[in-house]
Amino acid sequence: HVQLVESGGGSVKAGGSLTLSCVASGSTVDTYCLGWFRQASGQTREGVASFEKDGSASYADSVKGRFTISKDNAKNTLYLQMNNLKPEDSAMYYCAVRYGGCTLDATDFNYWGRGTQVTVS
Repeated sequence: HVQLVESGGGSVKAGGSLTLSCVASGSTVDTYCLGWFRQASGQTREGVASFEKDGSASYADSVKGRFTISKDNAKNTLYLQMNNLKPEDSAMYYCAVRYGGCTLDATDFNYWGRGTQVTVS
C-alpha cells in the first residue's frame, strides 16, 4: 500500500513560483507512474503532469513550458516546479501513483495524497 503526502502549496501573486513535493512511503517512486493532478472548486480533477519509470514526462497543454515534474529516487519524493503562475492555476494539487503506463487521466490512478492548496492572485 502506497501512502502519499503533498506539501509546498501556498498563496502567490501571478507570475510567481512554487515547488510542490510529494513524499511516498510503502513503496519506491521508481517503480510506478507518478502524476500531479489539480482540482479547482466545482471542477473535475485534471491531469497536470506525469512521470514514467523511464524518466519521460508528459504535461497538460495548459502548463507546458511553465511546470516541470521531477523525482528524487533517493528521497522517494516527487516534485512539481511551477513557474509563471496564473490565477487559473489556483486549485488543490494532488499527487498520485498508477500501476502501469502513464496517463493524465485521474481515473487510471490507484493511490492519492490528500492534496495541497495553491492560490494565485
